Amino acid sequence: MKVSHLAVAAALALGAPAAALSQAASPAEASSPSPSTADAALEQIVADYEAYQKSVDPLSASGEGDLEAMARIPDLSRAFELAQRAPMEGFVRRLQAIDTGDLSHANQINHAFLLYVLARGIEGLDYDTGRLAFDSEGGPGTWAIYMGSSTRLNSIAEAEAYLKRVEGFATIYAQTTDNARRGLETGMVQARSVTQSAIELARNDVDTPADADPLLKPLSTLPSTVSQADKDRLAARAAEVIARDIVPARQAWLAFLETEYLPKAPVEPGLAHRPGGKALYAYLVRGHTTTDLTPDQIHQIGLDEVARIRARMDVEMKASGWTGDFAGFLNFLRTDPQFYAATREELLEKASEMAKRADGGLPPLFATLPRLPYDVQPVPPQIEENYTTGRYNGGSMQNGVAAHYIVNTSKLDQRPLYELPALTLHEAVPGHHVQIALQQEAEGQPYFRRQANVSAFTEGWGLYAEYLGEEMGFYRTPYERFGRLSYEMWRACRLVADTGLHWMGWSEEQARACFRDNSALAPHNIETELQRYIGWPGQATAYKIGEIRLRDIRARAERELGSNFNIRTFHDALLTEGPLPLALLDQRMDAWIAEQK
Repeated sequence: MKVSHLAVAAALALGAPAAALSQAASPAEASSPSPSTADAALEQIVADYEAYQKSVDPLSASGEGDLEAMARIPDLSRAFELAQRAPMEGFVRRLQAIDTGDLSHANQINHAFLLYVLARGIEGLDYDTGRLAFDSEGGPGTWAIYMGSSTRLNSIAEAEAYLKRVEGFATIYAQTTDNARRGLETGMVQARSVTQSAIELARNDVDTPADADPLLKPLSTLPSTVSQADKDRLAARAAEVIARDIVPARQAWLAFLETEYLPKAPVEPGLAHRPGGKALYAYLVRGHTTTDLTPDQIHQIGLDEVARIRARMDVEMKASGWTGDFAGFLNFLRTDPQFYAATREELLEKASEMAKRADGGLPPLFATLPRLPYDVQPVPPQIEENYTTGRYNGGSMQNGVAAHYIVNTSKLDQRPLYELPALTLHEAVPGHHVQIALQQEAEGQPYFRRQANVSAFTEGWGLYAEYLGEEMGFYRTPYERFGRLSYEMWRACRLVADTGLHWMGWSEEQARACFRDNSALAPHNIETELQRYIGWPGQATAYKIGEIRLRDIRARAERELGSNFNIRTFHDALLTEGPLPLALLDQRMDAWIAEQK
């Protein structure tokens, strides 16, 4: 799943009530543990950090069956965020007091990863990323749609807890407004185009019919063991809360965007035009790529990848029988009706067929597969206009919720079928579903690793999964193979456009040119993606940087192991322990290669 709201992501990464973290600054941090107790000391810190995470991220905690967490929402306020500096620094001191040479190899990884997460969180406090409180895919309303679609209620107790969460959701609107207003005061403002997209989505939220409110959806999942009288009572209470608290909050959010924010939103896109924006962007890029690469270096990597992929695209263009030039081929792909579904149902059926066919290609590539299933669904109509082509939303085995591969079935003349195989492999299997579900099911790993969000690994794996489609024989025509390369070109152009916008001060047209001239992306998708990059700085750099590293690691393993290389055990080694920052991933996989030798 791609969580795109910077304020939410910052809060979930950083905060927890100080009272819940009294152990974080315990006397243990004042003296080093003896070598014989190093592992035990780390495991105690990890256990304390689990309580920390669950207190700040009730959404993830409830996904693992925590009933108390199901009644809470995160605190997105700046005051809450700043209050976390002392607890986080306390965890750091406790970690630094451990002699890592006395830890097991697994705990050395846990120690380094947790230290990385905390250092990253402490550094981020000074950047106040919460000021960019929404993006082109909306704000609190989009989050409400996700919460409604990803929650399954299995008992009256769970329903009562969920209603408490709904009662508190109006606070999300108020805190998001406060964060955005602070952005206005300091000049850290989303561009006018992003703001207009958010306004359109906010209007959809305000116009939602009462009986179709997304927050009501989980109540329809109550089992037959719950009496109809209880179902009616709970539904009536939810409708009352939504009418009393949530509807006015939606109206106030829309009014704020229209009357306060939009008049001050600048036309110029990109953090390069905001006070302190370049420093913030460099920080975001380091986080999303988990590297120390500079924006200039990433930009050059993107240019190099564009040239490499373009050469391969020429090969597939000729294989299709096209005798004209490249620009003519792109126009042919974008306009010929043979490449487009005639109905929403047809597009969804084709995506479903491809997903099932991809399932059949998994056993030769993986020795371990997740237990949790996934389904194929359309993007909710309330958000489809400004939403990406497809996405993955994780599920929960504990709560009985399947994962979702969601496909945008709007604007059918902008959803080419030659791209659908790569999209399916990325968002469903062997991409996000295999990786994220295995991460969730890694029972031997601590909670913070099961819940870790490492963009470079997760999105790098999704792009690597598109490449695996070649080994699976998944792409059946030159057009589908070109579509795969067009998707890879899309990610290479992201490196060029994202750094261009936020580091070099490019205009939208300068950023648009790479996608238009080098990929077969449809015009609507290009515009949707541009607004996504403008509103969500740095995230787009994770895909290609992560994929390049994963393919480098695989090449190293193949070279070192020779005939002993086994793709199934290699993929298990990559996935079953969960994602890691790229430098730590290198260390772990180098150790695995040595073990295989």
